[in-house]
Amino acid sequence: MIFVGSILLGTRGFDWLAEGLEILWIAQPTVVVIFALFLLHVVTALRKVPAQLRERRRFFELAGELHRARKAWHGGDRITAVAPLSASILWVWQVRTGIIVGVLGSFHLVLMAMDVFTPLWGERIGIEAVTSMARTGAGLVWVYGLLLVCVEFHAGVGLYRLAVKWGLGERLRRETLERLERFVLWFFLGFGLLILVVLAGWLPPPLAFLLQ
Repeated sequence: MIFVGSILLGTRGFDWLAEGLEILWIAQPTVVVIFALFLLHVVTALRKVPAQLRERRRFFELAGELHRARKAWHGGDRITAVAPLSASILWVWQVRTGIIVGVLGSFHLVLMAMDVFTPLWGERIGIEAVTSMARTGAGLVWVYGLLLVCVEFHAGVGLYRLAVKWGLGERLRRETLERLERFVLWFFLGFGLLILVVLAGWLPPPLAFLLQ
C-alpha cells in the first residue's frame, strides 16, 4: 500500500517508483513471490473453512447465535444472556472476509502480473499511472473498495489472533491488543481510501506539489 501510495505524489512519482522497481528487476520476482504466497495462504486457510454442507450450516447458526448473544448482552440482559467472546465473533468475520479476499485478491494479482509482464494495457510493459487510474476510474474503484475493506479487516484480525497465539496476550492485555488492532485497521483503511479516491480521479494528488 505504501508503494501504491506514491500516487499521492502524482503520476510523476508513481511512474518513477514503478519504472525504478521494474528496471532493477525488483517488481517482477516480487509479483511472482507474492502471488505464490497468496495462493499458499488461500489453500492452507481453506482447510479451516467448513467444507461440508452440514458444517457450513452449523457455521451460519453459530454466527447467528453469537450475534443474538452480543445484542442481548449489550441490551442489558446480563442474566439470561452470555457475553460472547470477541475473538469468536472476529473469527467468523475473518472467514467471511477471507472468502472475498480469495476471489478479488486473485483477480488483482493476475491484473498486476499482466501489467508487469505484458503490454496488454498501456503503451509499454509495466505498471503505469495513467493506465491504473483509467481502470480504477472506469469502475474498478468499487471492486478495490470492497477488497480494501475486506483485506484490512482480515489482516488486522489475523495479526490480533496471531499475537494472542504467540503469547503476547500474556505481556499485553487483550483489551490493549484489541486497541492496537483497531488502530492498525482504521489507519490503513483511511490511508487506502485516500489512495483509492486519488486513483479514481475523484481527488487530485495532494502531494504532487513536492515534485514540481
